[in-house]
Amino acid sequence: MLIPKEIPDLLHRTENYLTNVLLPFWMERSADSEYGGFLTYFDRNGNVTGETTKTFLMQIRMLFTFSHAHRCGYGGGRCADLARKAAEFILDHYWDDEHDGWFWIADREGRPTCKSKVGYGQCFALYAFSEYALATGDARGREAAERTYNAICGHMVDTARGGYYEIMRQDWQPEPGERGGGDRKSMDVHMHLMEALTTYYEMTGHPSHRRRLIEVIDILTTRMLHSLHGTGYMQFTLDFKPLPAIMFDVEWGSNEDPEDGVARPVDLTSYGHNMEFVWLLLHSADCLGQPRSAYKQIARRIGDHSLRYGIDAELGGVYIEGPVVSPPQNRRKQFWQQAEVLVALLDGFDLFKDDAYWRAFCNTHAFVFEKFINLPAGGEWRALLERDGTPVWDYLGDAWKISYHTVRSMIEICSRLRLIGKQFPEISDKL
Repeated sequence: MLIPKEIPDLLHRTENYLTNVLLPFWMERSADSEYGGFLTYFDRNGNVTGETTKTFLMQIRMLFTFSHAHRCGYGGGRCADLARKAAEFILDHYWDDEHDGWFWIADREGRPTCKSKVGYGQCFALYAFSEYALATGDARGREAAERTYNAICGHMVDTARGGYYEIMRQDWQPEPGERGGGDRKSMDVHMHLMEALTTYYEMTGHPSHRRRLIEVIDILTTRMLHSLHGTGYMQFTLDFKPLPAIMFDVEWGSNEDPEDGVARPVDLTSYGHNMEFVWLLLHSADCLGQPRSAYKQIARRIGDHSLRYGIDAELGGVYIEGPVVSPPQNRRKQFWQQAEVLVALLDGFDLFKDDAYWRAFCNTHAFVFEKFINLPAGGEWRALLERDGTPVWDYLGDAWKISYHTVRSMIEICSRLRLIGKQFPEISDKL
């Protein structure tokens, strides 16, 4: 195993960027001083676009970002203030007093325009309010997390087949099938529920919440991964049979359409989701008091697959998705996959002591800093690039591309670089 002598320089570069560039981008631009909450629409030059729709996901992820940054010691108190503003706007405008749960989209003033109950959003509410409570001690955060947990358990649980319903109407009845999405489950939503339950259990320490988290981990690891290759399927029937992945009528991300305009093949897998799942799973193990080695085989199979097919060893960076057993045809690179894979590569290097993971990390880190980060426009990441780094979508923020992936990634990377670096006497005094 090599000595990662680059760690001090990488740590300094990453933390300097996080504290002096990336966090200030969001702290100084995003708060809506007139109506509350946040506006996250920024063009290629870092300027506001004039769009004012406020999706629940944009507001809740801003709450998480500022809460997590404050909890990890960044922002000098400003992040806590911004987190409180986020919490107040969300609590005032998105909760459904009649049916429980959180509305999906509102206008600038906070008036709901889409009252659907989207499981993805409910998961992030549990995650963000739990993080907010841990970061600030504000009792409103704990109360909101508890309300959210009760809504998820009361309305989303599939008692017949296990797992959770994901796309529902205001009264929690599932939407119709096909593009309505009411007849499908996804690894994405269940992974984010694992993420949310981990932080919720960290907040409460309650045995029943621990059992719920272990249950979701079991669903993910036994019913949502490829039995031979270990990679994740994207979508399933309600009884967990893999399906070609379609786009839903209710949107929650900026993604390219399937090549045929209908569905992604069932054997297509997302390198970003796979690797994000790995590091979130290992974090869940930490919070549960389980040894990371319990999930070493799962992490190794996914990590090695991503090294083989998902990392661009020649030019740097991570591809979006590809077939399970062959290289990807679409070699574009999207921002969030880079963010999540960077964190997982450091966990892989630490867990496996395999130099290939360190080289892939350095490769991807360099590509991000050279191609994705738009320093002249304030320092956020471009949304989508061609393989060589040529911008395809060059906006810096929208309803779905917010601070969550980029800021969290930089925080997690700094933490891991410190922990790994301390294992090597040759470099530990330089950290």
